[in-house]
Amino acid sequence: MSSELSTDVLIVGAGVAGLWLNARLRRLGYSTLVVERGALGGGQTLKSQGIIHGGAKYALHGALTGASEAIADMPRRWREALAGTGELDLSGVRLLSEAHYLWSPGTLAGNLTSFFASKAVRGRVDQVKGEQLPPALQDPGFKGKVYRLAELVVDVPSLLARLAELAGDGLLAGEHIEPLRENAELVGLRVDGRAIRAQRIVLSAGGGTQALLQALGLEQPAMQTRPLHMVLAKGPSLKPLYAHCLGGGPKPRITVTTHPAADGQWVWYLGGDIAEADGVAREPAEQIAVAQHEIAKLLPWVDLREVRWATLRVDRAEPAQSGLVRPDNAFLADQQRLLVGWPTKLALAPDFADRVIAALQRDSLKPGPVAPLPPLPRPPLAQPIWEQLLP
Repeated sequence: MSSELSTDVLIVGAGVAGLWLNARLRRLGYSTLVVERGALGGGQTLKSQGIIHGGAKYALHGALTGASEAIADMPRRWREALAGTGELDLSGVRLLSEAHYLWSPGTLAGNLTSFFASKAVRGRVDQVKGEQLPPALQDPGFKGKVYRLAELVVDVPSLLARLAELAGDGLLAGEHIEPLRENAELVGLRVDGRAIRAQRIVLSAGGGTQALLQALGLEQPAMQTRPLHMVLAKGPSLKPLYAHCLGGGPKPRITVTTHPAADGQWVWYLGGDIAEADGVAREPAEQIAVAQHEIAKLLPWVDLREVRWATLRVDRAEPAQSGLVRPDNAFLADQQRLLVGWPTKLALAPDFADRVIAALQRDSLKPGPVAPLPPLPRPPLAQPIWEQLLP
């Protein structure tokens, strides 16, 4: 087996950003190779809630922000891909919900927030009632208001499986990644001793990108992390719910998504304000107690006696911003052959790919001849986090 490979684009990091980019590039005729140190999607991707945001949650204070404008077209692009008619063929990926919802628990502040949100998102919100409500809210005790968003929620494990399928033979498990230089110029990477030459190298390894930059002797672009302390709940009484619960502030009080476990039960994955600043400071037992109190207060008809709980700490990797503000778009910086970026969230993976492709086109980098790759050690698919924490 040859110890040296050559490819048009070498991608490091097989989360949604790297795999989506890889599939786009292959469809355009480029030869590609994706290197992953761990399991496919095992970093930030599988810890996401699978929501393809359209910007509504960023407009809860009553005005569209740069973030909500930038992300507004993502649901359409994802829907087309899921239907097999878009930039990728993701037909067969499981769609957990055709819509995500804004849910006001009935408080004055919540109702006002949902009203302003409905005005801000320009008609992309419709109020629903009765049988149109999410199953978990179809109880006589529910007195709030619910708005249907033109967003969707995907099953991330099946998404990763499809993107891995689209990668064909172009996935490589590699633990030790070092720069490959000629005359002080970066010409590729050395992965577990194997030299891989590439016209362009893309670092899309999320939280692992900073260490890769250090290995290349680079300090820029700088990275920041946004810590979260998510909560998982699993039990026979839980019914599907995909919603932001609104409070009086600019962030959702709690965001719930529901995921199928291997044993047939549903798992609630809880984020939103509960997972941010105060939640990050809590120990797991305290964070679970707060989540139990919130669910009991907001959904008192849900029987929690047989529900099992766990927490998960997540560090969302992003380009460094002044004041730790949230980036509005996917991010990409380039230094000759090296392109470094973060999609900042699952929904923006197509935007990240757009930026890489625009950089290749700017530099007039055309696809070269595609040669078959030799058999390569292939990274495994990561196990869903709820199967790891609540088997």
